[in-house]
Amino acid sequence: MEKHVWASQKGKTPSGNKQIDELEAILSRRSQDITLFLAGDVMTGRGIDQVLPHPSDPLIYEPYMRSAYGYVELAEQTNGLIPKPVDDSYIWGDALAVLDTVKPDLRIINLETSVTKSDVYWPDKGINYRMHPGNIGCLTAARLDCCVLANNHVLDWGHAGLVETLAVLEQAGIKGVGAGRDRQQSQTPAVLAIPGKGRVLIFAYGSGTSGVPPSWAATDERPGVNVLSDLSEQTVLHIKKDIAAIKEPGDLVLVSLHWGGNWGYAISPMESNFAHKLIDDAGVDVIYGHSSHHAKGIEVYQNRLILYGCGDFLNDYEGIEGDEQYRDDLTLMYFPSFEPSTGRLVSMRMIPMQIRRFQAINAKPDDSQWLLRVLNREGKQFGTRLLPAKDGSFALNWE
Repeated sequence: MEKHVWASQKGKTPSGNKQIDELEAILSRRSQDITLFLAGDVMTGRGIDQVLPHPSDPLIYEPYMRSAYGYVELAEQTNGLIPKPVDDSYIWGDALAVLDTVKPDLRIINLETSVTKSDVYWPDKGINYRMHPGNIGCLTAARLDCCVLANNHVLDWGHAGLVETLAVLEQAGIKGVGAGRDRQQSQTPAVLAIPGKGRVLIFAYGSGTSGVPPSWAATDERPGVNVLSDLSEQTVLHIKKDIAAIKEPGDLVLVSLHWGGNWGYAISPMESNFAHKLIDDAGVDVIYGHSSHHAKGIEVYQNRLILYGCGDFLNDYEGIEGDEQYRDDLTLMYFPSFEPSTGRLVSMRMIPMQIRRFQAINAKPDDSQWLLRVLNREGKQFGTRLLPAKDGSFALNWE
C-alpha cells in the first residue's frame, strides 16, 4: 500500500528524510494561519452501518434493495471481505495518520445520514440513510469538530430521527449545523474558536437542486433543515444579514452549500455568480460545496476559496454499476490555510484517497494521476491548477 510522507512523519526533530523535513518546515512557517480539514459527503449509513459494531435493522425501502446488508455483499464481491465487525476507527483508514500529522485547527465534514434508532422512514424518497447511535464512535474517532447537516439525507428517518441525530452529536461533543429542532436552531451558525487565532463561523444551507425536499424546511414548530430558497441576489442579502448579526473583526466565515446534482462536472453561471456574490457582498471567505459524488473544479476568487463540489469522502457504493467514468471511489482530503486577519487563502494541500472495503486508503499513484488530470481540466476555466508533490499530495496553484 502506498504511504504518503504526511502519514509517516514523526515529530519536529530532523528525521533524515528530506521530504519529511521539507514538509515540517512548510507547516512550521505557516503555523500562524488557520488550517481546516474539509471533506465532502460522509455517508456512514446503510452498508457502512452494517459493518460497524452496532448495526441498525437492515430493512430498507429502496426499489432495488431491501436489505442494507446487500451493499456489504456488493462491496465484498468487488474488493474483498470486510473484517466484520470493524472497530470505530476502521472507516477512516489512512486518513487518521494524515490528520495526526497535519494537525488542522478544525475538522469539518458533511454528515449525510441520520443517526437514529427511528424506524419511521421518509416515504417515497427512494433512499434512506441511517446509522445506529451506538456507532457514533466512528465520528469521534476522527475527532471531528463540526458536522454539516443541511443535506438531503438527514431527515431520511423522519423528524424524530433528526432530533435524535442532533442529540447524539451534542452528547458526543460534535457541533451540528444546518438543521435543528426548529427554524431558529437550523439557521444558527456553528461558532468555533481557535485559541490564539480567532473564530470560524460556519453557516450551512441545503438547496433543492441537491434533492432537499421543500417540506424539509424547519419551521417555528417543526424540526428541519435550513433550506436555501434559491440562488438569487435576495438570498445573498438574507445571508449577508445573518452573517452581519454575528461576525466580529477577524472572524473567518465559511458557508456550506449542499447543492447541485450527483453527477457531472458542469458548474452553471448561476452557481458561480451566487458564490461570487456571497464573497463580494456578504463577506464570505470560504464556499464549501458538496452533493456531487465526485470532486469538481476549484476556484479562487478574490483570494477566497470556492469548492463547488468536494465529492464523497466515504460511501457504500462499491460494486454499484453506472457512472463509473466519474470514479466516485476517488476522493480528497482538503487542507486549506487562511490568513486569520483577512480570510485570504494562502495555500491548500490535498491528499488523494480511495474508498476500498468501506475504508479511506491512500490512492495508488495511477489513480492519483487520473484525479489530478481531471481536476486540472476542470480548473482550467478558473485559472487553477493542482501541482503534484513528491509525497503524493497536491498543492493548489491559482492565478
